[in-house]
Amino acid sequence: MEIKLDKLHWSILTALQQNARASLAGIGRKIGLTPPAVADRVKRLEDLGVIEGYWTSISHAKVGYQLKAIITLRAFMGKLKPFLEHVKSLEEVINCYRITGNENIIMEVVLRDQFHLEKFIDQLIQYGETRTHIILSEVISNAPIRRIG
Repeated sequence: MEIKLDKLHWSILTALQQNARASLAGIGRKIGLTPPAVADRVKRLEDLGVIEGYWTSISHAKVGYQLKAIITLRAFMGKLKPFLEHVKSLEEVINCYRITGNENIIMEVVLRDQFHLEKFIDQLIQYGETRTHIILSEVISNAPIRRIG
């Protein structure tokens, strides 16, 4: 069900997507609302499920993961459901989606180096055929969702 949001809601969402730690008073100053009014709107957005949570973005490279890749998997007959359970235990996977098309799965993974990548792929090949794309740089990352139209 689509939830109708007004311009002020979108302004609050934009501010929080840019900085989840932004103060309600700071957001209020930017958009012309009092901190209690901003708090009420944020609470409503949380209650409606529009705001799903708050988290911290971590530099993968600075914590030892020098390699980032996109890996697709085309599951062998009867191996998709077992893979969907197994993938939840793979610490390297930071995003995983079930998709349409020739492949069934697309994953974003972080790895220490190419040797780690090789071992990781070795774990996957029992479930299907993989295709790996090394990420050279991020052009757009975690772009805020904006009002369209």
